[in-house]
Amino acid sequence: QVQLVESGGGLVQPGGSLRLSCAASGFTLDNYGIGWFRQAPGKEREGVSCVSASRSTTYYTDSVKGRFTMSRDNAKNMAYLQMNSLKPEDTAVYYCAAGTYCSGYRGPKVINYWGKGTLVTVSS
Repeated sequence: QVQLVESGGGLVQPGGSLRLSCAASGFTLDNYGIGWFRQAPGKEREGVSCVSASRSTTYYTDSVKGRFTMSRDNAKNMAYLQMNSLKPEDTAVYYCAAGTYCSGYRGPKVINYWGKGTLVTVSS
């Protein structure tokens, strides 16, 4: 069974931190680009960050630069999104996806697999 499963979401106060995890099963992430996306209620899904299989470059959308850091651990078949200094506007369902090389922060140019998402709520 091929799956991507996100975890680590929850309720956090503004200025707080969360680390999201993306666990792959049924396939290996080694040769995939990995993207993080988010979708707020009633809004379109947007790319947040992406790292290609080569790990030569990690991309971030401007709104999260300096606050979010994504990484990957091929030995564990996982990827992560460390989110610091969270703001209410970061509230969204966060998804990870695996595919081809990154098209900048917008994510892999072609996506093969999507996770089902984990909810992050930033509120006081």
